[in-house]
Amino acid sequence: MLPMSRPAAPPPAEPRTHLLWDVFCQVIDNYGDVGVLWRLCAAVAARGERVRLWVDDTSALAWMAPGATEGRWPGVQLRAWSEAEDPANCATLDCADVWIEGFGCEIPAGFVAHFAGRVQAAPGARPPVWINLEYLSAQAYVERNHGLPSPLLHGPARGWTKIFYYPGFTVGSGGLLRNALATESLVPDGGDSQPPERARCVSLFCYEPGALANLIKGLGEDPRAARLLVTHGRAAAAVRRLLAQPGFKVPGNVGLEFLPALSQPEFDALLGRCDLNLVRGEDSLVQALWAGKPFIWQAYPQTDDAHRDKLDAFLDWFQADADVRDLHHAWNGFSKPPDAARWAQTLADKEGRWARQVQAARQRLLVQEDLPTQLRRLVAKSR
Repeated sequence: MLPMSRPAAPPPAEPRTHLLWDVFCQVIDNYGDVGVLWRLCAAVAARGERVRLWVDDTSALAWMAPGATEGRWPGVQLRAWSEAEDPANCATLDCADVWIEGFGCEIPAGFVAHFAGRVQAAPGARPPVWINLEYLSAQAYVERNHGLPSPLLHGPARGWTKIFYYPGFTVGSGGLLRNALATESLVPDGGDSQPPERARCVSLFCYEPGALANLIKGLGEDPRAARLLVTHGRAAAAVRRLLAQPGFKVPGNVGLEFLPALSQPEFDALLGRCDLNLVRGEDSLVQALWAGKPFIWQAYPQTDDAHRDKLDAFLDWFQADADVRDLHHAWNGFSKPPDAARWAQTLADKEGRWARQVQAARQRLLVQEDLPTQLRRLVAKSR
């Protein structure tokens, strides 16, 4: 008789804590910081927690998360950064159970001093679980540093501890945020029952890639018609500058559409509808993975080219083949931009293989716990 296999043990249940979280965000550039932290706040609130998001610029949330600035988002309260610096305002607030510093921003000193004093004056009171949420990377240091404590040796909160939290793509990291696409089953391409070939849809969310002109020309060399959907902001500005150059013309079989500013659910749905997604930064990279479609990622450019190591570490984890790796290097400016014919050949011949690479990476992520689940478990363990 063959031995019976044991069923896989279910993951431990999420803690039911109903805590108050303070999340701090300073908008540095391109709204990526507030985009990631808003997704985190919304996900944590959806699990029954109460969240105050302290941010120095809420303008992007007007289109990114409609209703947030008006206080119509369940469980999340937006607070101005300046209010955290006001001692009189701090005196009216409840002490939070969790503090999260987003991406290296520092909680205002007056806020820390006020609540450290309240904790010290209240017998039996516990300090908040203080977490420094770091940037996303596939580099090896993520697993080495994830979860490490850092005792505070100076200041009003001396003796407290910060915990460094690293999102990532592997089991030893802090996981990723998910969107609605992450729970959807992908419909495989191919088969005799497919409808007539439609125009290829390509989303463009980028900085200012040098390969942009050749990409558009390459779409034109493909016999299949294309729709290039250009997102609001820097991508639209880059395309408009290209259109203003003497002699540059959009090929006749390429339809160019400039999109309005999209909410996060609208942007996620756009990635799910397109055949190729050109994405940038952290947040849209993760959402492109959940979409399960071929994509090219443009890492945030750094003057010392440190983003090349970040890009290569991601491509190693992704298990990118040579063509996909070459296109990423070119799109990020690390090699000569492919000519129009190379773009056309890659899109025509490699799309199915490319999609399978994305879907395999997506499946590896789905068997891991997501970031909010892991973060809440860490908080419950640390209290």
